[in-house]
Amino acid sequence: MAFLSGSLSFERFHVVSPEVRTFGPEHLERLAERVAGETRPTADDPIRSGFLGGDHLFDRTFDFEKNVLIDALHFGIRIDTHKIPAAILRAWTQMELHALMAENPGRRPTKAQREAAKEAVEQRAKVESEGGKYVRSNHYPVLWDAPSEMVYFGGSRGAAADEFVLLMTAAFGMQFDRAGAGYLATRWAQANQAEALLDEIRPAVFHPEHTGGEAGWANADSPHPDFLGNEFLLWLWHAVDQESDTFALADGTEVAVMFARSLALECPAGLSGRESLSFENPTRLPEAMEAIRTGKLPRKAGLTLVRLGQQYELTLQAESLAISGAKLAKDPDAEGRAVLESRIDAIRQLNETLDRLYERFLQVRISTNWGEQLEKISRWASPLHPERRRNAAA
Repeated sequence: MAFLSGSLSFERFHVVSPEVRTFGPEHLERLAERVAGETRPTADDPIRSGFLGGDHLFDRTFDFEKNVLIDALHFGIRIDTHKIPAAILRAWTQMELHALMAENPGRRPTKAQREAAKEAVEQRAKVESEGGKYVRSNHYPVLWDAPSEMVYFGGSRGAAADEFVLLMTAAFGMQFDRAGAGYLATRWAQANQAEALLDEIRPAVFHPEHTGGEAGWANADSPHPDFLGNEFLLWLWHAVDQESDTFALADGTEVAVMFARSLALECPAGLSGRESLSFENPTRLPEAMEAIRTGKLPRKAGLTLVRLGQQYELTLQAESLAISGAKLAKDPDAEGRAVLESRIDAIRQLNETLDRLYERFLQVRISTNWGEQLEKISRWASPLHPERRRNAAA
């Protein structure tokens, strides 16, 4: 129930196909066909995944009333992994070697004895796995939102997300892409006839010791400019600190922004390491200013956003634009099913607010005024900036 109550953590996937406007019984049938727990993982096939009803780790029921909310489909996936702890495998190996060397104690085991011990341990692992022993199960919530053509996966980038992609592809014949900073920039450019301008963009140089190449953490396989996520957070930080904490958005609304709770930075050139800060307003700490002075870029930041009378608290990961620890305000007038439907609306509003704010940055980034903006940010991050000097004196 993570998407329907409590704080939220997720990354987004844009659905390329199939096109879905509403959800019906056929979607629930696809989920039921690959329900979790039908088969167990083994030593030979250590990962099994399947769908869940969404309530808990053992919820294997799917129901229209429960799983379809407005025009969104809420469910979960379970990933069962068979993995015997390394300490146990080492102990079994030692036991086998001890038995094989009973007649010549004190001598080193031969290559043949080591091979025999290895085979015996592998066989034991297969026997032990037949009863479901050493299986670890994890539950990840999923929300498929038809209007935005997005699927929100309540996990993190890595093996779990990869397994999620494989399962959704097998069940629904889906094609989708991770909606990270570079991908969303590409989509925005396509929608605004700005593809040529975006193609010309290269990583900005905010510090004299940087060469302007890709950051050390960049995904070399990504065809999209994910580095824009780091630049977005630094641009946002500078704007809040030096200009205004309120931004006019393309739809005529405004969003107020505050950095809060946490901030993580890293040097893109690998020269000055990493910095993680926790504070009510971390960007005001001298350590935060020192971090950008030495060339670090934001990789993750806690934010408070206020738009259309709604306040959102969250932590945003720069390159993937993944959200963690998001808190949504409750609708005090909602009752019964309307509570869940208002929650779905709040999730949509949160993502729309972030997208609109990110699009505001993209407009600046591809404009002819970006050079002037870059110079302002570089001067602000310089150790010679008046505020840097005041912090040093304090």
